[in-house]
Amino acid sequence: MSEVALLQIIGLCVVGTGILILLFIKGMFIRVVGFVAMVLGMFSLIALGVPQMASLPPAIETFDLAEVKSPEDLAAIGQKIFFSKGQCALCHSIGPSESARCPDLNGIGAKLAPEFIYESLTQPQAYIYLDFRHATKPEEYPARMPHIDKDPIGLTKPEIFSVIAFLQKMSGEPISVKVEDIMESDEEKTEAIDVASIANSVSEESAVAP
Repeated sequence: MSEVALLQIIGLCVVGTGILILLFIKGMFIRVVGFVAMVLGMFSLIALGVPQMASLPPAIETFDLAEVKSPEDLAAIGQKIFFSKGQCALCHSIGPSESARCPDLNGIGAKLAPEFIYESLTQPQAYIYLDFRHATKPEEYPARMPHIDKDPIGLTKPEIFSVIAFLQKMSGEPISVKVEDIMESDEEKTEAIDVASIANSVSEESAVAP
């Protein structure tokens, strides 16, 4: 039996008890308690009858670099990451917005070079963008940009470049991010991990040797 079904049975018991009290008990105080119990039980049954939807975190988008054939493929992947794992849309808007907690990204791919965007994502405090939306003096945006390549978001270098490709495409610019560069960066990361593993193995063997 599910938890919802159990709560519905309890609600029915409460409503039934309230009805029995109203029918057979003469004491005014107890009748009031019974009436309140019946009303609360009915509200509980109505609430439990509403379809429940689980609140889940956004799905993490994964992709195989071997399947990426064109810059458009990168941009499509970057769009998914922008609205899911990257959590960019939680604070940024694409177009003017009074409620945006970070700068508007509309046309950003045409205004900034990919290298500058990459630095802004991985070193967000290097350049501070001010909010000019209001009549008062420019102020800092309420949300603080996290290091997108570190926890809790932790985008990989290929994922970051795919987001940059999406921003360029969204701005109507030719996508300058190349698939070959993405694959090279991923291979470099793999080689670095292999070198680190070999170095650790050598260190452990040296420590064991008399």
